Amino acid sequence: MQILVVIPARGGSKGIPRKNLRLLAGKPLIYYAIKNALASKYNLDVYVSSEDDEILNSALQFGAKVHKRDQVIADDKSTLDPVIYACYSYAKEVEDKKYDYIITMQPTSPLLRVTSLDKAIKKAIDTPSIETVIAAKDDTHLSWRKEDNHFYPNYEKRVNRQYLTPTYTETGAFFITRADIITKSNRIGEHVELSILQHGEEIDIDTYEDWNLCEYHLKRKKILFVVTGNTTVGLGHVYNTLLIANDILNHTITFLVDKNSQLAYDKIASKNYPVYIQENENIVEDIKQFNPDLIVNDRLDTTCEYMQALNKLHIKTINFEDLGDGAKEADFVVNAIYPEKQVLKNHFFGHEYFILRDEFIYSRQKELNSEVKNILISFGGVDPNNYTKKVLDTIYEYCFKNGIIINVITGFGYQEYDSLAEYKNIKIHKNVLNISTYMLEADLIFTSAGRTTYEIASIGTPAIVMAQNERELTHFFASSEFGFLNLGLGYKLSNSELYAVFTDLVNSTENRTYMSQLMKKIDLKNGRRTVIKLIQNLIEE
Repeated sequence: MQILVVIPARGGSKGIPRKNLRLLAGKPLIYYAIKNALASKYNLDVYVSSEDDEILNSALQFGAKVHKRDQVIADDKSTLDPVIYACYSYAKEVEDKKYDYIITMQPTSPLLRVTSLDKAIKKAIDTPSIETVIAAKDDTHLSWRKEDNHFYPNYEKRVNRQYLTPTYTETGAFFITRADIITKSNRIGEHVELSILQHGEEIDIDTYEDWNLCEYHLKRKKILFVVTGNTTVGLGHVYNTLLIANDILNHTITFLVDKNSQLAYDKIASKNYPVYIQENENIVEDIKQFNPDLIVNDRLDTTCEYMQALNKLHIKTINFEDLGDGAKEADFVVNAIYPEKQVLKNHFFGHEYFILRDEFIYSRQKELNSEVKNILISFGGVDPNNYTKKVLDTIYEYCFKNGIIINVITGFGYQEYDSLAEYKNIKIHKNVLNISTYMLEADLIFTSAGRTTYEIASIGTPAIVMAQNERELTHFFASSEFGFLNLGLGYKLSNSELYAVFTDLVNSTENRTYMSQLMKKIDLKNGRRTVIKLIQNLIEE
């Protein structure tokens, strides 16, 4: 197939003066149409038609051929039909070709994707009866028309949009015409197909508002969160990345979880983010398919091999809670939970970088009671060692006899509900969305050494900490320095030891008050803003 593309570009645009040469995201507007046409797999002959020498010179620089338009068809009253026909006649002679199709591509659709253009060309070629394929957008709305100074509805009955007869508007992105149809006054045959564009491709620049919207789309980056979350490591990484994603509104967000993280997949999907699960043996092969500008790794320790593979793809990286050898290869590393063994450039660690959820940022702080009347047990999203039952085994009888309420909050991945059935006088809350309320109501909290400790500290409720594994023992924040009573590995702790610690703390208002005071001294509410600023700076570099 011999296919000609004509890009009409006047120099005298009025709505946005000199529109075709103005810089949009760093490139002249006309660049985008030329780039798309030249990138087509159909090997198109690309011509720019203009009366303006500056536009023609720019077109040559971007790889297009040019046709100097006659001034007679270069004013704002001229329609495109004679312009396209004149360029078609010129190119046919210069190229010595008999063209099968002539495509009009207006520069005002810079967000058009090459794949959409090629799909429309394929539709025309595969169905010879189609005489014209026009780019359009769905414009179905409750609309009105004006006749004789009166307004009349274009509908018979007011119904929701999905029940209206669909209406479509041309965008100007492309107008594919079979060569035997085109004349000086026509480019439309009797058999017309519309190619419906969406997701920004349908934007046609006519106003400064349109221009700004295109600028926004073109500057958006693709951010890929690579996350781990399962019954072994819990869901802390998932919650952390969801918080970051919620604060990034001006870029495209996608999640990828490893093949052992179905739990993470389910949680992320429940928040309506696009999420995918690893399909290839090497997750880097999955990452390549997304072609991201930035990767946020929150998947425990990374290897040098993994990070170097990402660096070879020229992808910027920011890693969270990464103590692996690969951390040195990342552009940024943020460790709010683990202490760093070395001082490294662009490694940020400490509670100043913890990301609090909204409910804790805006929550009030605990006003301590002299007596303990409410206990909260919350061991995260999974509780792999079932510390929930261990604590209940230890404190249930004491609390029942002393009229102390016990609230249990279980996470998304907790599975051991049968083991709690014997405790009749407790309240179990599953996957709560307002845990800060329960923390405020509690006088004492049992928890593991993960992210929950930061949330507790932001409120100031005294807490007993039991680490789930060796890694949690390295979490420096869950310590007496910051107001926590840390008992180490919970599975090594006898029930009698736990009982003694619990009753001592219940009976010591002085100790609980001091713990709360230490927590309240810490400023945790600015960490989220600090981390988001780091990410934005990395994106914009």
